[in-house]
Amino acid sequence: MGGSIPSLLSTDASSSIAVAERMIALGTHDGTVHILDFLGNQVKEFHAHSASVNGLSFDTEGEYIGSCSDDGSVVINSLFTDENFKFEYHRPMKAIALDPDYSKKQSRRFVAGGLAGHLYLNAKKWLGYRDQVLHSGEGPIHAVTWRTSLIAWANDAGVKVYDASNDQRITFIERPRGTPRPEILLPHLVWQDDTLLVIGWGTHVKIASIKGNQTRGTNGSYRRSVSMSSLNQVDIVASFQTSYYISGIAPFGDSLVVLAYIPGEEDGEKDFSSTVPSRQVRGFLRLYANLVRFLGNAQRPEVRIVTWNNDELATDALPVHGFEHYKAKDYTLAHAPFSGSSYAGGQWAAGDEPLYYVVSPKDVVIAKPRDTEDHIAWLLQHGWHEKALAAVEAGQGRTDLLDEVGTRYLDHLIVERKYAEAASLCPKLLRGSSSAWERWVFHFAHLRQLPVLAPYMPTENPKLRDTAYEVALVALATNPSYHKDLLQTVKSWPSTIYSPLPVISAIEPQLNTSSMTDALKEALAELYVITGQHEKAFALYADLMKPDLFDFIEKHNLHEAIREKVVQLMMLDSKRAVTLLIQNKDLITPSEVVSQILGAKNKCDSRYFLHLYLHALFEVSPHAGRDFHDMQVELYAEYDPKMLLTFLRSSQHYRLDKAYDICIKRELLREQVFILGRMGNSKQALAVIINKLGDIEEAVEFVTMQHDDDLWEELIKQCLNKPEMVGVLLEHTVGNLDPLYIVNLVPNGLEIPRLRDRLVKIITDYRTETSLRHGCNDILKADIVNLLVKYYNEARRAICLASEEQDTRSKKDNKHIFLENSRPSNIGKIAEVKSKTRGGARCCICFDPLSIQNISVIVFFCCHAYHSTCLMESAPVNNKAANDDDDDDDDEDDDGTHSGTPWSRCILCTTAAS
Repeated sequence: MGGSIPSLLSTDASSSIAVAERMIALGTHDGTVHILDFLGNQVKEFHAHSASVNGLSFDTEGEYIGSCSDDGSVVINSLFTDENFKFEYHRPMKAIALDPDYSKKQSRRFVAGGLAGHLYLNAKKWLGYRDQVLHSGEGPIHAVTWRTSLIAWANDAGVKVYDASNDQRITFIERPRGTPRPEILLPHLVWQDDTLLVIGWGTHVKIASIKGNQTRGTNGSYRRSVSMSSLNQVDIVASFQTSYYISGIAPFGDSLVVLAYIPGEEDGEKDFSSTVPSRQVRGFLRLYANLVRFLGNAQRPEVRIVTWNNDELATDALPVHGFEHYKAKDYTLAHAPFSGSSYAGGQWAAGDEPLYYVVSPKDVVIAKPRDTEDHIAWLLQHGWHEKALAAVEAGQGRTDLLDEVGTRYLDHLIVERKYAEAASLCPKLLRGSSSAWERWVFHFAHLRQLPVLAPYMPTENPKLRDTAYEVALVALATNPSYHKDLLQTVKSWPSTIYSPLPVISAIEPQLNTSSMTDALKEALAELYVITGQHEKAFALYADLMKPDLFDFIEKHNLHEAIREKVVQLMMLDSKRAVTLLIQNKDLITPSEVVSQILGAKNKCDSRYFLHLYLHALFEVSPHAGRDFHDMQVELYAEYDPKMLLTFLRSSQHYRLDKAYDICIKRELLREQVFILGRMGNSKQALAVIINKLGDIEEAVEFVTMQHDDDLWEELIKQCLNKPEMVGVLLEHTVGNLDPLYIVNLVPNGLEIPRLRDRLVKIITDYRTETSLRHGCNDILKADIVNLLVKYYNEARRAICLASEEQDTRSKKDNKHIFLENSRPSNIGKIAEVKSKTRGGARCCICFDPLSIQNISVIVFFCCHAYHSTCLMESAPVNNKAANDDDDDDDDEDDDGTHSGTPWSRCILCTTAAS
């Protein structure tokens, strides 16, 4: 407690205390009574005694204060007037209690007692104040308390209760056995309510319930009807023994507040004295006890909350100065009085704060139930930050208390080097404070632990300065163990909250170094994409073999960038890579592709990739990769032998000898046959077909394609020794060779399987072929006759030469006829329309009308008409062509002219035919 108390006790020592509703009275060893407010500030002081103040007592209204002292006097002072009374008893007085209604009654009663052993009841009479001895003869009076009309006091024998309303003693409660002498450890009496008396003595606690009829008098005072026969109505409702000495006791709701004193070594004097009767030994023990008392070995006093069954609910050790040298009787416990309607119930009214005052010679300690903030502060003091945080989050403290608890919790974790745990708590503790976030970001950066905090940094609500984000990304980039976190952070953070350039500058020096990881490469690629450097991003993505690389190329049109990444693309997806390379063969030539793939022998199956690319290139453009066709022969033989023969037939850009060696090595027989045939070694090819393939049908087909009679002889020669082949040869040579020729060459006695069936088939096929030939000849002759008749009829038809008006009308009619014939219903009439020939009205050379006087007109069957003069003038030009066409024609035209004349052929038709 502060205020004036430190200065007052610096030169004095407290000895007693009393608490009223509005003030506190503190008695000291020099005999002064100090009146204090609840902050410890001195309001008044009374120099009432010349020795230690042993007891203090307020009335209920808090208007009078009574005190008693070792000087043998009792002094009562008015707090608001100059009224005071002093009573001399000539023996040290140890206890005093004012009538609760002292200020209301004229009797002005009080009780007091001391070492004389008398308990005095002082009251104002007609002739002045008069003392009445309520009790004597059982030793000094150590404590006294007054509640309503009940007075309780303690002497060496025990505790007695007296009813002042009817001047009757109610009960006697014997002193607990084994308790220290009252001079060493004082008894403590306190009323919990009007019927419950709490007694704390030594190590024993008793609670007495006093039952009786209580009525209210006409003057407002309480009267209690307790007859002599009703003394047995006092019951001990609770009793228990503690393991410590009781230096004070007070009610706390349904529990008790006990000021506990832990015994020291000198307290063992009593035990030794009971077992060692030697006076010399007892003297030695006293000397030892004094030495221990001087050196000091006492423990801190404790405030304990216990139930009536002695169950401890809470314990707190008090920070009292000089506790090592104090004894149990040096401490005092007082509590604030119950107020209002709760006075009689032993409880504080709603809103009142339960306060307890622990007095030692040099300190006054205020004890009160812990509130939430006290609990939180206590948790923080003991290092239980997590529990303190949970209490604040539960809404048990001020809202702004979360910032304080959070800061202290984070500081504690940082000191303990629990950086990851501290970082995980930042979103909860820092919440929406951007300044707090930035402060901790730079604090973590100073500790080189920012990578731990980066995943928890907010990107909105609040949004921090871009510098904070950049510092975090750079910290992640410079620590290889956090490169994966960097990648995740770059992908999750919006690109608008920071500038990628500082981060790129921090990563680029690590390229091609041991600290460069795949995660860092991908993060750098993401940053390149953000800044629009798609070519650099593509190069990194290609090295990382990202599955969406092809989509990235198409999205950003990076076809030129694939020039240096052919191998990576092929390794990622050979099918899509080949398609992409073929589509862009003008940007990256086949030679560049082949060289890159061949240079990656140690990284991948380069030959297979090369086969895929060259095969696709050959299908698109057979001549584009002609420089690599020799290589392609080998690749086909290795990876796709079925396509080799097609390739050999289509390509002209490979070496036959090299291709033949490959086919021999791979035992590709049909390919060998083709190459031998192209090399002109037909007999060897035929031998391969017959001896290795054993396919006579293919042999016949091969010989047929060669158009070589000697090869037929070779085929027959090699088949004569193989009866089965002779039979097959007979079946498949119909139309190519005379079967009788083959039969005549067959040695006598050679058994040919199924010879009869095959001969029947040969004869049947021959008859069928002969029949087809005759039928075809008959059809051909009939068609010739029909066409000749048609030509003759057309040649005999007259040609009409129309005038200009008729020509114009004819054109319109022909257009109309064409439209009519275009309809599906008139398609059958087209032939008839075509047969109606009509000549034009103009010369086909000079384009003048044909109806010019004295000029003859020549018309051909093709309906082209000419002036004879025009045709004669053009004769030198067409004469040679006409003569060349009719060198073997000896017939003459209808007009008797020879076909060699200049006008024997139509100029237009002849020119078009040539």
